[in-house]
Amino acid sequence: MTDRIYPSKPASNPPQKLNGNANPPFPATKAQSFNRPMYRPQPKPSRRRRSCCCICCLWTTLLIGTLILLAAIAGVVIWILYRPQHPTFSVTAVRISQFNVTTNKDGTSQLNSNLDLTVSTRNPNKKLVFFYDPTTVTMSSAGIDVGNSTFPAYTHGTKNTTVLRTTVASTGESLESSSASSLKSDLKKGGIPLAVQLDTKMKVKMGGLKTDKLMIRVICDRLKTNVPKGKTPATLSSSSDTTCKVKLRIKIWKWTF
Repeated sequence: MTDRIYPSKPASNPPQKLNGNANPPFPATKAQSFNRPMYRPQPKPSRRRRSCCCICCLWTTLLIGTLILLAAIAGVVIWILYRPQHPTFSVTAVRISQFNVTTNKDGTSQLNSNLDLTVSTRNPNKKLVFFYDPTTVTMSSAGIDVGNSTFPAYTHGTKNTTVLRTTVASTGESLESSSASSLKSDLKKGGIPLAVQLDTKMKVKMGGLKTDKLMIRVICDRLKTNVPKGKTPATLSSSSDTTCKVKLRIKIWKWTF
């Protein structure tokens, strides 16, 4: 028997020939299949910037601390050398010659008042001199303004007591109905509660050094007087607290504390 020879079948996927330097095909990556850019790590911030910020903060803190320390040392030195004390104020006399609340035909109310005020102020310091600007005087009764006036400028020497006098008056001052009723009620009770407020500026002289102007406010708010009867003026009652409170006022931009 003779053997039969069958021709071989051609390969279904014949190998592709490489032309020149062409790269063989590879399967597409996952990032390429979704058309997403490859992630690249961002460079870390420079350590130099951080170190510069830390140095600036450190020097700023040291500067502020040094200024506070120097101010504290200066305050202690001034206290040891001068022993500063604030001036004291007291109301020594109030004389009311007129205090009338009248009601007009149209229903409006008016106040006519005339009060003589005497204030005594003392400088207890041995080495400090006070220089005062003119002082604004405001008197009120239960929050109702009953008159205004001023004290002239003056100098307060060491261990010195100065007596200030002025007349506080109000002529035809319009009052609200509630204010008029409150004042009439006090007049019927036989006593008028009064408060005195003084506002001024002063300089302090320490040896050859003179400070800038300081704002101070003096409040005397526990005063009580009798009611004037006829031509007999009213004066302070014995139960009045004539001592006053002294407050240093500080102005920061538009606000005053």
